[in-house]
Amino acid sequence: MQAKKQLVKKKNATKKERQQHSENISRDIKEETASNEVLPEFLKDKSEEMQTIYANAAQNKELLENIPCYCGCGESAGHRNNYDGFIHENIRDGKAIWDDHGTKCGVCLEIAAQSVSDLESGKLIKQIRQSIDEKYKSGYAKPTPTPEV
Repeated sequence: MQAKKQLVKKKNATKKERQQHSENISRDIKEETASNEVLPEFLKDKSEEMQTIYANAAQNKELLENIPCYCGCGESAGHRNNYDGFIHENIRDGKAIWDDHGTKCGVCLEIAAQSVSDLESGKLIKQIRQSIDEKYKSGYAKPTPTPEV
């Protein structure tokens, strides 16, 4: 329960963070692990909260593939949804290719944490999507091209 509360803490990205975001995209690290239950090494020195958000993102593919990201990664990195900031690809044999984009992006982390928390509290994906769209509709980058729910 304590971890869930930590995930909901809001970490609004500053204007400077949003401006630096595009610069970081070209340096995103991709790392393969045996499954989406095995966290990548690039998270080793990151906070427990960030590791929890990554683990929750990996286990909530259906949810986060229906939630857009508003950090600009749709245009700068070709992401289609919030999930792409954490998992680059799920391979048929069960392996996962992780993306370290989320480690450098407060917007991605905040959207994933809030979405998972809302799902766990009983909200439907459509309700979560509406809430995220409303919250990030102004003052943030153009959303990823995530189809409507």
